[in-house]
Amino acid sequence: MNNRDFGRRRRQLMRMIGKGGIAILPSAPTRTRNRDVEHAYRQDSDFHYLTGFPEPEAVAVLAPGRAHGEFVMFCRDRDPERETWDGRRAGPEGVVKDFGADDAFPISDIDDILPGLLENCERVYYAMGLNAEFDQRLLGWINQLRAASKNGVTAPNEFVALDHLLHDMRLFKSRSEIATMRKAAKIAAGAHVRAMRHCRPGLTEYEIEAEFLHEFRRHDATVSYQPIVGGGENACILHYVENRDRLKEGDLLLIDAGCELECYASDITRTFPVSGRFTDEQRALYEVVLEAQLAAIDKVRPGNHWNEPHEAAVRVLTRGLIRLGLLKGRVPTLVKNGDYRRFYMHRTGHWLGLDVHDVGDYKVGEEWRILEPGMVLTVEPGLYIAPGTRGVAKKWWGMGVRIEDDVLVTRDAPDVLSRDAPKDPAEIERLMNAA
Repeated sequence: MNNRDFGRRRRQLMRMIGKGGIAILPSAPTRTRNRDVEHAYRQDSDFHYLTGFPEPEAVAVLAPGRAHGEFVMFCRDRDPERETWDGRRAGPEGVVKDFGADDAFPISDIDDILPGLLENCERVYYAMGLNAEFDQRLLGWINQLRAASKNGVTAPNEFVALDHLLHDMRLFKSRSEIATMRKAAKIAAGAHVRAMRHCRPGLTEYEIEAEFLHEFRRHDATVSYQPIVGGGENACILHYVENRDRLKEGDLLLIDAGCELECYASDITRTFPVSGRFTDEQRALYEVVLEAQLAAIDKVRPGNHWNEPHEAAVRVLTRGLIRLGLLKGRVPTLVKNGDYRRFYMHRTGHWLGLDVHDVGDYKVGEEWRILEPGMVLTVEPGLYIAPGTRGVAKKWWGMGVRIEDDVLVTRDAPDVLSRDAPKDPAEIERLMNAA
């Protein structure tokens, strides 16, 4: 990303806001991890999308038509002593020079300056309810203006949900965003390859997790979510993150792990045999999931609606479960009754972008959203047979299989951004058994 990208987004948003409107976005607050140690700072996604500014204690203001500049920033002032302890700051001068602000002020001056920016505006575009402390400050400034109405001051009389406009913008990725997401997917795919090569019975789940962390950091990326590294029956826990158990001969290993690069996420899941060879039952179950994923990916095309990939996956999974003897009946009836949910209890995907579960409506009114070029989503069917599942032969117990890719909607065929992570079972076995 560069300043041109952020500037284009701000201009697009201000065109939608129009004169008479003002948009206000606070940065993400810092979070305490333990006592006086903070979690690693990660900027609010909406704030990053419009500014690219990585520091806390900042507020961005977009004021269409403001004579002295439409993009105003409040940020921490330069402070040599604090910068010695906590790291460099841009300061107001740096925000103008390096981040494209038209005007910038110390955050300590916001109570004196921001009410003046709000004065005579008709509408405030703001995401109410996400930052309770800032909500109260903003309402205080509005009430301050209302109290001065006898002096001819006009306060905004309408609040508009900023996220409604902004999140629809974020749903459609630009060329530069797609390039960054493609790189994030390539890094994560490389980590999955590294895990397959390194895996063997006797290692622990956290040792495999360490391979991901190493691969991410060596490419200046970090985790986009807590990795799931589930061996054996742990793969049947959808959000398993303990990653402590020892990997056993004959088990499958499910890894759901992606990285974040320049705040953009990748999200990939692969399942493979700890010992490097699928058993007959493992391969049979795996191939049902793979067939379902390929059918779902084929539905990621413009003009199809959001739910079509899920519907395609469910049909294939149900047919496969019948073939394996895990369900009995006709596919339409089993799908209608939801019988497959014993083994497949989640959806087939979600939007992907600055957030792993990215913003954007899945329905418009009562109808599923139509897929359009520039949207990016995951496709991730799975089957999970927990130990002790009633009515299921013991040979299937403890198997969890999920296969997930990041897919870009194009004008033509689906573009699988994470294609470098092997998923053909024969290819996985060749990779794991290569000398």
